[in-house]
Amino acid sequence: MLLQKRREILRNVSEFEDEALKKSRLDATGDLSSMPIHMADLGTDNYEQEFALGLMDGERKLLREIDEALGRIEHGTYGICEGTGKPIPKARLKAQPWAKHCVDYARMLEQGLIREQ
Repeated sequence: MLLQKRREILRNVSEFEDEALKKSRLDATGDLSSMPIHMADLGTDNYEQEFALGLMDGERKLLREIDEALGRIEHGTYGICEGTGKPIPKARLKAQPWAKHCVDYARMLEQGLIREQ
């Protein structure tokens, strides 16, 4: 599951990069007119590029988490909560195979009750 999700994310990141990092408005829109570009169009283009870059950043973070999970498999610690040392339930790992914390510990992290080590 982890390797399949990793391949999917790599495809997504590649597509985001292609879309977000177009070199010019001509490349991005196919607009062949020689008319000056309106400021509102530039704003829209910038917003879309920032949005795509934000999505790409999120995908890269998930990719790092998947790589860490693959490392835990190699080290024999996959499925063990890094916070409590207890087994992570199979249902959680099935839903989120890159999980490194059990649900209760993850909830406490999100609420700021504890700090990640």
